Amino acid sequence: MFAEERQQLISALVAERGRVSVTDLADRFSITTETIRRDLAALEVSGNLRRVHGGAVPSDRLSTREESILERAVQRQVEKLRIANAALALIPEPTTGSILLDAGSTTETLADLLAQRTPSANGNDELVVITHAIPIAGKLSSTPGVALQILGGRVRGLTQAAVGQSTVEAAYKLRPDIAFVGANGIHSVFGLSTPDPEEAAVKAAFVKSARRVVALADSSKLDAETLVQFATLKDVDTLITDQQPSAELAAALADAGVDVVVA
Repeated sequence: MFAEERQQLISALVAERGRVSVTDLADRFSITTETIRRDLAALEVSGNLRRVHGGAVPSDRLSTREESILERAVQRQVEKLRIANAALALIPEPTTGSILLDAGSTTETLADLLAQRTPSANGNDELVVITHAIPIAGKLSSTPGVALQILGGRVRGLTQAAVGQSTVEAAYKLRPDIAFVGANGIHSVFGLSTPDPEEAAVKAAFVKSARRVVALADSSKLDAETLVQFATLKDVDTLITDQQPSAELAAALADAGVDVVVA
């Protein structure tokens, strides 16, 4: 196989999978890892991918790249709905107790499902829902059986979520039964991450304050690293995603004691 043809196949694999490893590519094409590294270097120069430790990712997967909540809301909707339904099943019925909903398109889908949930017949059961996300608060503000609490702070336009010291301090004063948190990246070594430091500080507070931490992340976030770590894998109790994690990430999740639910 000519180098140009092999590099085209590598570029297609990166676009399809989101991440490829040097060793896997070497095995696939029956060539040395040194040759694969030269291929990746050439593809990086041409802008087709970005090299990372042990492999490569798409060129647009930068550590500080972040799409708005409006952009994310229309992406991977089927997968996010499956994840949200699996998350909803973790909230006991009758709907009592307390949950915390992090900002994000998948947690917003979970809020949609909560808003559609039929309240108990006696009308006395009430689920406390805590959030710092303006869209989620809007969806649940008049939902029967939901007692909504909003954490204040400076609203970050890109994610429409409150951030800042007051948000962090308010989160640390709570002890919800379950925190449903989102992440821009979930990596075997780097853990859970997000591009913005203020968002990371709020997410870290959510993780530390909750009795149980459930991460909601579609498969495009798996094996990804963004700028700021806010939790290690050991901080997470359950990961709900839409595809089986890679072998490396699956092993790290198992070592950390994380239950993985593939929706």
